[in-house]
Amino acid sequence: MPDEPHVLLRTEGCAGFITLNRPRAINALTHSMVLRIDEALTAWEADPAVATVVIEGAGERGLCAGGDIRAIHDDARAGGTASAAFWRDEYRLNARIARYGKPYVAFMDGIVMGGGVGVSAHGSVRVVTERSRVAMPETGIGFVPDVGGTYLLSRAPGELGTHLALTGTPVGAADALTAGLADHFVPSEDLPRLAVELGRVPAHEAVARFARTAPAGTLDERREWIDSCYAADRVETVVERLFDVGTPEAKEAATTLQTKSPTALKATLAAIRRARYADSLESVLDMEYRLSCAALSSADLVEGIRAQVVDKDRDPRWSPATLAEVTDADVARYFAVPAGGDLGLSAPA
Repeated sequence: MPDEPHVLLRTEGCAGFITLNRPRAINALTHSMVLRIDEALTAWEADPAVATVVIEGAGERGLCAGGDIRAIHDDARAGGTASAAFWRDEYRLNARIARYGKPYVAFMDGIVMGGGVGVSAHGSVRVVTERSRVAMPETGIGFVPDVGGTYLLSRAPGELGTHLALTGTPVGAADALTAGLADHFVPSEDLPRLAVELGRVPAHEAVARFARTAPAGTLDERREWIDSCYAADRVETVVERLFDVGTPEAKEAATTLQTKSPTALKATLAAIRRARYADSLESVLDMEYRLSCAALSSADLVEGIRAQVVDKDRDPRWSPATLAEVTDADVARYFAVPAGGDLGLSAPA
């Protein structure tokens, strides 16, 4: 029996459904999946019978765990260009989702990380559940938040986005709402009924019937020390301030930062600061493409994926090994035009 496609498409009533279908890999995105999603969006945008598009994940674990980082690891080791080609199409898809002409409803149930954020959090109707775990965990593999992640996080209240970008901390439903990564909370058991309603009535009307108050989160109560500590312009200062706060939660954040790639942390902080003043998502995606291509040729990306996913020893050997050793020139390299040229989503000045 042939394997099922990795993207399943169906229409029910006036809704078109995109189901990411790699449940054993928590629906991690491949290049072909990105292209298939884009094809579906093209077809349904022109189809008057489709009023709403819904994206969901197969299986019980989540919508999408991100990109296929094993493939990126192998490409980086080989000095290939497949990852850059994947990102070109993925980031264009992210921008398209944000500008899509019809309601785009994302069921952000379970794990939603990295590329999963890219295909959901740019949508016009973003639904989280009590099972949601939303994160941009890239600094832990020597990478930087991409798929428009720095755009989204830079616009979170205060310095919440900086905290989430640097630590990669997963957040639940209430904190995703607080950070501006989602719009509505719906209990996971109600998603099947919501899906039926989306095929019958306008998206916002359907969601309103099932939306509830999310269980309490933690970010609001930590805003004071998060805003104070992460306002610093140097990662070293952020870490020092976190240790000085004196609470277990701040100390945990500082300790977490000490496990991440020093280079990725500094590049991420610089990217968040730049994204905050960018005039469009497209210009930020252009910047992130530069960051991603630079990371592809770095030792830390290969080492980070090896430690977390391939060998799973959870003991990456970063190079440079400390924040103090990462120079301004090391960070500037991440913002340079890639050898293959820019993404070019934003209009030239």
